[in-house]
Amino acid sequence: MGAVIGHEISHGFDDQGAKFDAQGNLRDWWTPEDLKNFQARSQCVIKQFDGYEVEPGLHENGKLVVGESIGDLGGLAIAYRALQKVLVQHPEGTIDGFTPDQRFFISWAHGWAASARPEYQRLQVNTNPHPLDRFRAFGPLSNMPSFQKAFGCKESDPMVRAVADRCQIW
Repeated sequence: MGAVIGHEISHGFDDQGAKFDAQGNLRDWWTPEDLKNFQARSQCVIKQFDGYEVEPGLHENGKLVVGESIGDLGGLAIAYRALQKVLVQHPEGTIDGFTPDQRFFISWAHGWAASARPEYQRLQVNTNPHPLDRFRAFGPLSNMPSFQKAFGCKESDPMVRAVADRCQIW
């Protein structure tokens, strides 16, 4: 749930949230350099999601899903940092062989567990600004070194993006 709340909060600091000041007035508070930097970092997320193949010949539309994908990445990072702060005060051990960090990431993925017909997926990819659930499950995780560390992933593992290809917005 923390990642969902963090996702929504992060929208206040993306290219859409930048259009409204702290009082909710329509007033852009970013500098031109802020916008330029955000757009440059967003290209990484666009490229990442463009690479996800829904079915042979059909890929996610990175430009369509970039805002929500950035929200997922930001929300997950915020929630993970919050977990780390809680664990300092209230350390937890393993449960069923999983560490708190592993349970955090598994919980994120479980939240996106779904089944969808191919026709529905084709419609979603062409019209919905939210990526398909399976790409929301692993897309942001593949950018997080903390996920790699939690599961002992190697740089060559499928869930790990090369350091040069990792996306980070904030």
